[in-house]
Amino acid sequence: MRLEIVCEDRVGIAQQVLGVFVEHKINIKGIDAVTETGHIFVHIPDLDFSELQTFMPQLRLIEGVKDVKTTPFMPSERERNELATLIRTFPDPFISIDTRGNIRGVNEVALGIIGEDLKAIVGEPASQWIKGFNIARWLESGDVLAQTQRIKFKDDDFVADILPISIFDEQGKPVMAGAVFILKSEARLGQQISAFKQHNDSNFVGIQASSSAMRKVVREAKRMSLLDSSMLIVGETGVGKELIAKACHQASDRAEHPFMALNCASLPDDVAETELFGCGAQADTAHKKGLFETADGGTIFLDEVGEMSPKLQIKLLRVIEDGSFRRVDDEQEINVNVRFISSTNKDLLSLVAQGEFREDLYYRLNVLGLNLPPLRDRRADILPLAEHFISKAAQMTGKYNVKVSEDCRDFIEHYPWPGNVRQLENVLIRAVSLLESNVLETELLQLPSYTREHGYLEQEFEGTLDQAVKEYEADILRKLFPAYPSSRQLAKKLGLSHTAIANKLREYDINKKTVKI
Repeated sequence: MRLEIVCEDRVGIAQQVLGVFVEHKINIKGIDAVTETGHIFVHIPDLDFSELQTFMPQLRLIEGVKDVKTTPFMPSERERNELATLIRTFPDPFISIDTRGNIRGVNEVALGIIGEDLKAIVGEPASQWIKGFNIARWLESGDVLAQTQRIKFKDDDFVADILPISIFDEQGKPVMAGAVFILKSEARLGQQISAFKQHNDSNFVGIQASSSAMRKVVREAKRMSLLDSSMLIVGETGVGKELIAKACHQASDRAEHPFMALNCASLPDDVAETELFGCGAQADTAHKKGLFETADGGTIFLDEVGEMSPKLQIKLLRVIEDGSFRRVDDEQEINVNVRFISSTNKDLLSLVAQGEFREDLYYRLNVLGLNLPPLRDRRADILPLAEHFISKAAQMTGKYNVKVSEDCRDFIEHYPWPGNVRQLENVLIRAVSLLESNVLETELLQLPSYTREHGYLEQEFEGTLDQAVKEYEADILRKLFPAYPSSRQLAKKLGLSHTAIANKLREYDINKKTVKI
């Protein structure tokens, strides 16, 4: 027998309700509490009508209880049976594993392939039947990401969507609870897999990946493009975060729908809010659609999301959670279906620790994480990129057969390029535009002088050596102060006297008010 108790959301009311069952010595087989609607569902043994007459009125007399009635099923029972029915009738093999890689359950298709009784395989390592993917290493890695892999399942070839299952603790942090494998037979998919792979690969052709570091990035990006979870791309300014985001969109099932981008650092708060959410109709104007409405079915790219204001962070979190929002100055609720791809050149976890970025939003955006290395860490990509930009600039300016001197090639390859790909492109386009011969020399590259031995040599340096030393000294102290926020701690760290450090902190106005700790 199941009972549905409609009540107010009041502290202690559930304890009073359960107390009635304890008083009448009625065994409780299960209980569901739906706080959003104020319902408590209780599963008890079947009782005679006379027994119900005894305690049902007692339940109704509890303060805050509005109604008590029987119900054919518990919400959790329906959800379990709904999920079980879905999995059982799923046309592809479905396997659920725990955090140790042991099987928790499979559907009928997978069971038929394995050829054993369900009781015999539950609790057994899934690696007995799944080959070509190291389940244990994946589960033990520090960052368990969704994967799409070719595997062998009982000696047959499959493409597996490997999806981690997480629950969130009281602080909103994800806790690993296991994973599921959804297997798609290559034999059944046939040419569709080949066609999709070609389509997927073609969208990443424009991304230079000669270095091993960048090839790894592209491999991961291709897998992530097949999924629909939020994605966070981290990298320095100019590394090509938006280029990767666009490629992931074009390789996804959303490719036929819009890709809309917003630079969170370039607009004032109120303008950014209108751009994202749109605004309601005024007396003399119709309503204006925002990026969310325009991108419905597609992808929203939030560039430099770390610059987003706390107010917008709260509003964005709601859209991610339930897909709904209101336009500015409008009460109408709007529902959209978009995928979020974000980028940042900041350490968002540090911003979370400083209270400048919402922790719950961080974990919502960083379901799939991708780190783009700076250009200086993937030197094998520099010259191919340079050749591409030089050819592009030559076509733009009507110059053909442009060559690069050996000295210039060597300089380009070993320059650190702090502005990354964007800086490389801008410098080479300018140099080719000013080229009078057909040979590009180092002198035409407008950059601060740099040597491998001494680093940057500022040609435009102004001021005295004493001023430069003081600026450098103040910069070092300002960076160290948050970790050593007293003159004694800082003096010990730098091997100087307490008095000397105290004087320098006063001179450079470095204290707890001027430096955020």
